[in-house]
Amino acid sequence: MRILQLAGYFFPEKAASIYLEENRYEAFSNAGFKTIVYAARPQRGLTEEEYKEYKNKKLEMMYNGGVEVHRFAMYREGKNAVLRAFRYFLISVVQLWKGIWAKDIDLIYVASTPPTQGALAALVKKCKKVPFVYNLQDIFPDSLAGTGLAKKGGLLWKIGRAIENFTYRNADKIIVISQDFKKNIMAKGVPEDKIVVVYNWVDQNSVKDIPRSENKLFAMYGLDPSKFYVTYNGNIGLTQNMDMLLEVAKALEANEGIHFVLVGNGAYLEQVKQIVADRNISNVHLLPFQPYEDISHVFSLGDVSLVISKPGVGENSVPSKTWSIMSASRPVLANFDENELKTIIEKNNCGIFTKAGDKVAFTDAILKLYNDRELCKEFGRNGRQFVMDNLTKEVGTQKYVDVIKSVASQLQR
Repeated sequence: MRILQLAGYFFPEKAASIYLEENRYEAFSNAGFKTIVYAARPQRGLTEEEYKEYKNKKLEMMYNGGVEVHRFAMYREGKNAVLRAFRYFLISVVQLWKGIWAKDIDLIYVASTPPTQGALAALVKKCKKVPFVYNLQDIFPDSLAGTGLAKKGGLLWKIGRAIENFTYRNADKIIVISQDFKKNIMAKGVPEDKIVVVYNWVDQNSVKDIPRSENKLFAMYGLDPSKFYVTYNGNIGLTQNMDMLLEVAKALEANEGIHFVLVGNGAYLEQVKQIVADRNISNVHLLPFQPYEDISHVFSLGDVSLVISKPGVGENSVPSKTWSIMSASRPVLANFDENELKTIIEKNNCGIFTKAGDKVAFTDAILKLYNDRELCKEFGRNGRQFVMDNLTKEVGTQKYVDVIKSVASQLQR
């Protein structure tokens, strides 16, 4: 089985969910699949020295030869939205050409970042006459409407819906990350038998509780281990409602025992830095994105960890960082749209759910957890148990392998 993947981003680029791709590649290789990847020269989250290392790398073999990575040159991603969009377009053109001419391909697999990758794979499918499996991690253009970047019924929305419909129509199987995702695309006309729900998993062996006395990040960044830390880990972008989070942090500044730590990077990071400086918010600490090998230290840093977004953004999503929080035996504090995430948190008693944008409830939840450390520990234990029962790496990756095998077997009939 030779699988073609047209990757929007690829290792060693820094992204919150890049480990999911790595786990899938490993599982595919162990299942005897050969994955042929076409990806631009890596740049997101890399230092200048790391970026230069890839200047002349054209071909890499990974996972004992199970993954063959073909690199091509591309200018670096910047903050200018127009240049970023044009970069996506150029990458798509190159990948379309390379995908069409790739030899001995049995199946195409792509993920939904950027959202044009699905349509790109559909075009390659039409040329090569092979099946196409789509991994839907984000629903476009719904996500744009949630951020205010597109208006429902507007031109950008209509273009997005056309791309979405073209992708769904041509995909042989669509893997979605929640039941809410499934309901969303079924409402758009996708047959139920084309959809498979596979929750994003967590590597339970890599993400586990690190006692505070052993957590190297405290000494590395001068954090006082006696404080109560509320942490956010991941993308610091336009959708995460950082403005509200900083307002809450400022309002709690008088309580010297509570501090906030934001770990990551993203399009809104510079604005966050500016707000913290301008308002002189003394209880917020900004840490850079940490390497994956330190992920247990990152998710064990706080007494409670956040899943947060602006209202209307997370209607259909369960962020995969939720599982990492649980795996590290930390309570989940969500400020999110009411969906499947609320059910999971409340049913399994592993944190507190508050409605997206509800600043009062969010603040009250922080104070409740601050004043009841035993409750924090109980929530953390319950979350870890939920992961071990439902969301291990082995369970999740095997489901992907099974989907690939099922699509391939249908082709052979």
